[in-house]
This record gives sequence, C-alpha cells and structure tokens, in this order.
Amino acid sequence: MSAEPILEPVMTQVDPIDLLEMFEKATAPVPIRAEFIEGTGILPPQPEHRHNAGAVKLIVQFHLAGHDLAGVNDGFRVAHTDGRTMALVVPDFYVCRREPTELDESYRTTYRGWYPIDMLALVGEVTSTNHETDTGPTFRTYAAAGVPVYVLVDRHSGTAHCHTDPVLPGDDPTEAYYATDTKVSLGEPLPLPAPYPTLDTTPFLTD
Repeated sequence: MSAEPILEPVMTQVDPIDLLEMFEKATAPVPIRAEFIEGTGILPPQPEHRHNAGAVKLIVQFHLAGHDLAGVNDGFRVAHTDGRTMALVVPDFYVCRREPTELDESYRTTYRGWYPIDMLALVGEVTSTNHETDTGPTFRTYAAAGVPVYVLVDRHSGTAHCHTDPVLPGDDPTEAYYATDTKVSLGEPLPLPAPYPTLDTTPFLTD
C-alpha cells in the first residue's frame, strides 16, 4: 500500500458503525472500507497489486481444496459481552463456518452491513505499510473474538504465520493472544490445521 493508515480514537458515546460510515462518506468515491479496532477507527491505505494478487491466490488455494465458503470483502462485527460493538473488521480473506442464515442476514441488516464474527472459522491478513496493525491490534481482536485460525502473511518480516488456540485470559480483549504460532519464511509451504490445505506462499516472494 502507498500510504500510512489514518487512525481516529473514538469517544465512548459514538457508535463505531456511525463513525465508520462518516469515514467512508468522507473518502468517496475512493473504495475504502474502514475498520474499528481497539477503540480506534482505521482507514486502511489503498492496497496495491502485489497485496491483492497474493491474497487472491491464497483464496484460490482454499477453493481448490474444497472450501467453497472462502471469501473476501465482507465485514464482521465483534461484540462485548454487554452487546456493545468491540470491533468492526474487514479481513483480506476468510473461510466461513456456514452460508449466511436468515438470522445472520437479519444481524447484518441491524448492524448496517456487518455480519457476526462467529461466522468465521478462519481469517487471514496480508500486511502492507500498516503491518503493525495486523501483527498487534488485529491479532488480539481475532483472538479475543475466538476465531480459531488466524493466517498472517507478514511481508514486512518476510514470514507467514498460522496462529491457532485463541486465549482470552480475562475481561480485557487487548490481553488476548493465540497460544500457537506455526511460522515459515515466505516461499515455504505454510501448514494449516485440518481440514485446511497447506498454503503455497511463493506468490509473496519479491523479485
């Protein structure tokens, strides 16, 4: 990506969904979907070709392995135990547990375009200039939400990770983490837990 992300702390009385809608209107007609992570509204920088091409090749690998619910572009909402919005995330790729049900679609209508995070069985991010977001706040948010598998392609460090076994040790989501990290260098195959395929990471090698 060509620019740093724009970050905006959010006042507690502001609904994060309202804030992100304001972000997106302000950037129109640029097709950017904002996120809300750890109390901060994030306008990600525009992804460049290598980022997008690599993410697409990963999604194709999931489909070739029979995971027809692998996808992109949908947004997902994480809720606190009291029902308030904890996070709003738009993964680079994901595998859903199920096709959206009527209840899921009703949820999406209620929360203006955001599906429930429990639809996700696997989530993935490919870093760009904002690599600290995916390796820090996003990592913790997916763990706090209990997403079983977090695949991270860290182009900054030249590594790929399969994070599993999410842990939330208390009530603070910023303390969440994944207990297991399977790590390889980019270009090496990245093993994922069953029933997922081992991923070819060579698309992310730089010339």
